[in-house]
Amino acid sequence: MVDILHKVGVRTDSPQSVYEALTTIDGLSSWWTNETDGDGDQGGVVRFRFGDKGGFDMEVLEAVPAKRVRWRVADGPEEWIDTTVTFDLEQDGDHTKVLFAHRDWREPVEFMHHCSTKWASYLLSLKALVETGAGAPAPNDVKIDSWD
Repeated sequence: MVDILHKVGVRTDSPQSVYEALTTIDGLSSWWTNETDGDGDQGGVVRFRFGDKGGFDMEVLEAVPAKRVRWRVADGPEEWIDTTVTFDLEQDGDHTKVLFAHRDWREPVEFMHHCSTKWASYLLSLKALVETGAGAPAPNDVKIDSWD
């Protein structure tokens, strides 16, 4: 199994603001994709769509306020099915440390390289949302490929 791992610091007084951006539909649609609906609470399912490019359904396995959010990919591209996405949050001075993991890829296919870069750009969008009030969710995200 192979994992995508990233770390970003978000300037904030508390991890709670980051947690809310990861668990509310308004928050999620403001940093990842504006085509988001569902239930971000533990046991819920959140659906993320990217226009005609498809999307993902995430089962919310954990939602621990100000600490951790973990999803299982229930539907989406074959490479993503049954992988997990985790956001661990920890206050570190005037920043919330976000440790991101997209775990359990079966192999490091080319699509994984693309997804790693896109996750990094979306994590910076999350950072911008919490720090400034404005993220860059799809379709206004950074384009990295000719088909993106």
